[in-house]
Amino acid sequence: MKTKAVRMYGKSDLRLEEFELPAIGPGEILAHVISDDICMSSYKAAKQGSDHKRVPDDIAENPVIIGHEFCGEIVEVGEKWKDAFKPGQRFSIQPALNYKGTLDAPGYSYRLIGGDATYVVIPEEVMTQDCLLQYDGDAFFLGSLAEPVSCVAGAFHANYHTTQGSYEHTMGIVEGGKMAILAGVGPMGLAAIDYAIHNPRRPGLVVVTDIDQTRLDRAASIYTVEDAKQNGVELHYVNTRDLDDVDAALIAYTDGAGFDDVFVFAPVRPVVEQGDRILGKDGCLNFFAGPTDPDFRAEFNFYDVHYASHHVVGTSGGNTDDMREALDLMGRGVINPAAMVTHIGGLNAVAETTLNLPNIPGGKKLMYTTKNLPLVAIEDFAERGADDPFYRELAAICARHNNLWNAEAERYVLENAPEI
Repeated sequence: MKTKAVRMYGKSDLRLEEFELPAIGPGEILAHVISDDICMSSYKAAKQGSDHKRVPDDIAENPVIIGHEFCGEIVEVGEKWKDAFKPGQRFSIQPALNYKGTLDAPGYSYRLIGGDATYVVIPEEVMTQDCLLQYDGDAFFLGSLAEPVSCVAGAFHANYHTTQGSYEHTMGIVEGGKMAILAGVGPMGLAAIDYAIHNPRRPGLVVVTDIDQTRLDRAASIYTVEDAKQNGVELHYVNTRDLDDVDAALIAYTDGAGFDDVFVFAPVRPVVEQGDRILGKDGCLNFFAGPTDPDFRAEFNFYDVHYASHHVVGTSGGNTDDMREALDLMGRGVINPAAMVTHIGGLNAVAETTLNLPNIPGGKKLMYTTKNLPLVAIEDFAERGADDPFYRELAAICARHNNLWNAEAERYVLENAPEI
């Protein structure tokens, strides 16, 4: 079977190509990819090429398919897995396989599987590691968002707190505690706000900061103060740009006690150091945002490490249990990460979008891999619709859903957009 895929041949060398997939073996599965979110991790891999820890050295001769936040349908199942999977099933994949101690992952390391393709061959180790996950939702894009949402779930679970007088650690955020989400209205920050106010283990206070008022206003219109209050969470959005004393202003929300859990969503030294300064006793700082600079550093107050039990954790991705949790919460409508998506495109737009990702404003860039579409922001649908009935209808659909991407819009794209 032929597939079309975006493959990486070297640093900043991404190519959309068509090639033949081999017949699957007894331990493999053939799958049809429908959607993939472009992640900043893909940008980092594309820029670093084989210098990236997950990317093989020989990609010039054996290119790999990029994309790791994908969802689709199973087409054919090898004999070994016929009791576990069936053609027609929808799936999502946990890319962090941890197979035999390697960092190999779909979207970084494999020639025949990645999210930015029409058809892929899922290798045996994905099933062996229990990383091929059945998805029962009605929208493929939510299956794609399961991976980034799992990263947020994993971060919340990775935070820990100490039990005074013993050496036991209590894993997870402080239930009913005080939480700050710094630089928190980008796509991953939005997922964190959603998760913080809707998942079963919730803080009592959430303070979200940023310096972009437009993005803060958008976040506040989606994850409202009123909704948070109904879920027992006091929610505040704070623009720190013009505050004279940011630390004091933030700590005031905690009545001077400081925060139990602080999440840093930007790899910016002053933001990291601010997170350290606003921690309360036994506070945990989670450095969520992965830097591109391997020598990235920030100061941490070790006086407070010693006397106030401050501590820091870092998470990179979620595990399979986190993926299952994300799929379950989305499937039951507990969380809705649609706010993360701000742009829609087709497979033809993947390479350029990936290589320019930091320069494109907004949140997640959702690509429908069977379609030929330019990358267009949801907020620009109406303008494009003045001359194009396709975008006119998409604008109308999204307007019915608070200008968020949604299952109805996805169905319209899959039925009406041109094929790649």
